[in-house]
Amino acid sequence: MEISAHALWPFVWLLLASGLVSGLVAGLLGVGGGIVLVPVLYHVFSGVGIDADLRMHLSVGTSLATVVFTATRSALAHRSLGALDGALLRAWGPPAVLGAVVGAVVAPRLGDQQLGEVFASVALVVALHMAFAKESWRLATQPPRGVGRYALGSLVGALSVGMGLGGGTLGVPIFTLVGVPVHRAVGTAAGLGVLIAAPGLLGFLLSGHGVPGRPPGCVGYVNLLAVALLAPTSVLAVPLGARLAHGLSRRALRRAFALFLVVTAWRMFVAG
Repeated sequence: MEISAHALWPFVWLLLASGLVSGLVAGLLGVGGGIVLVPVLYHVFSGVGIDADLRMHLSVGTSLATVVFTATRSALAHRSLGALDGALLRAWGPPAVLGAVVGAVVAPRLGDQQLGEVFASVALVVALHMAFAKESWRLATQPPRGVGRYALGSLVGALSVGMGLGGGTLGVPIFTLVGVPVHRAVGTAAGLGVLIAAPGLLGFLLSGHGVPGRPPGCVGYVNLLAVALLAPTSVLAVPLGARLAHGLSRRALRRAFALFLVVTAWRMFVAG
């Protein structure tokens, strides 16, 4: 499809700003920037006239491409601070990758409405956890092993790919609920995000070829032009967000972000 350069300028600035916001949120709250990027991308693609049947696929695929960069930057930063637990990452990496591969195969084949409903439903659950959960809550004193680890790890991988996320949004609350200290949970979930986003990205890159109505710069369901705008600002903002987290009320930030997720989920349900 053809889109005039003049019409694109407002969205260029919006994407640059969204990259900054997603990086800040990732650093502040330990969630993947994809939870911000997917709804923003959805409305950007809507604003430039992308067909409703393509918006969610393009949003998820493009978000995953950006998350590969931000999750890598975040994981390296947390490792340098000693917050990335290598043993925990090695234990949870294989089931998360397994789930991500399943998500990479299934998610691109879902209808756009179904993909939007997956995002909106899980976003509501995440919002409720952010708004009301206490950091002292625990379901176990240590992470599960065997079947339990594979079930939870695979679920995190599959749902994260289907939502265009890294590992932080779902991984951090799960890790903390099973007894992992919050700083180790955030750092290790960032490493998990790299392992999840990579196969998810591959699935969306390989899907969607020849589908009409995609904007310029697409490979499969990934818009490389949007990634080029989002990735640099996101990567730059992650360390800043991490530093700001020490001087701001984490509880107030979590509740504000929970409200954002509720509004986003509601809009996606209505759009579907």
